[in-house]
Amino acid sequence: MTLQVEFWQLLGLLLSGLGGLWAVVKHGLGQSQRHLDERFALQDATREANHKALATRLDGMEQINRDEAAQWQRIERDLLKMQADMPLHYVRREDYIRGQSVIEAKLDALGSKLEAAQLRAATGGHHASH
Repeated sequence: MTLQVEFWQLLGLLLSGLGGLWAVVKHGLGQSQRHLDERFALQDATREANHKALATRLDGMEQINRDEAAQWQRIERDLLKMQADMPLHYVRREDYIRGQSVIEAKLDALGSKLEAAQLRAATGGHHASH
């Protein structure tokens, strides 16, 4: 048995085989491209969702920061008000001691005057006239 194939038949067979191979390769590349497009679309969607979540989180942190800054300003204002009111409500120890000393000195002087007046009264007032 002899198989005879003419050149044109061989060329047609070769071209049809190459055409089939080309179709398979093209289909495989199309599938690969579609898979890559889906993957990149999924990555873009994930990236966008992460970006939105991050933006929301950063906005929340900025709001917390603003609230905290406002609270610190309120604390600072209250502290300055307390410092302004402190001299009206607070007496330093040295000032209290000085005031007490003055009062005690005045009481001692008054006691001495009373004692002298009592002595003069007891002696009949003669001591004052001499």
